[in-house]
Amino acid sequence: QVPYQPSSPRQVANALALLRGRAGKTVDLGSGDGRLVLEAYRQGLRPALGYELNPWLLCLANYRAWRAGYHGKVSFLKKDLWKVNLSDCHNVIVFLAPSVKPPLATKLLAELPDDARVVAGRFPFPCWTPSSTLGQGLEQVWAYDMKEVRREAQ
Repeated sequence: QVPYQPSSPRQVANALALLRGRAGKTVDLGSGDGRLVLEAYRQGLRPALGYELNPWLLCLANYRAWRAGYHGKVSFLKKDLWKVNLSDCHNVIVFLAPSVKPPLATKLLAELPDDARVVAGRFPFPCWTPSSTLGQGLEQVWAYDMKEVRREAQ
């Protein structure tokens, strides 16, 4: 379990800036109140969905989607990110604790296609070199292109 800490408007803007111009399925792992998924959809990333285990946060995310007029257009699913197959995802947003990053890196390497991009907020993946980064301090986000990550790992 990772404690809920909502993303700031600057963190959201920075994360989505690193996905600008991209297409394909976009997921937020541990989507909290849904703000990153809603902004991804607003910026044309479709389908956009979030995986979250906390039922209260799922309710809040669905309420926020309804208020934004996106009910039925975005999805928030109560699923364990470790049990979800990510092989069809092209954009993955991860604002999770540092302790989760090493095992998650293994899962992402195994499942994501070469053209996928992972955007991490708050904490970088410790063993990966980012393709780009934006912001500073708590607002910083890191983008990783899977093709580059795999090339570096070999």
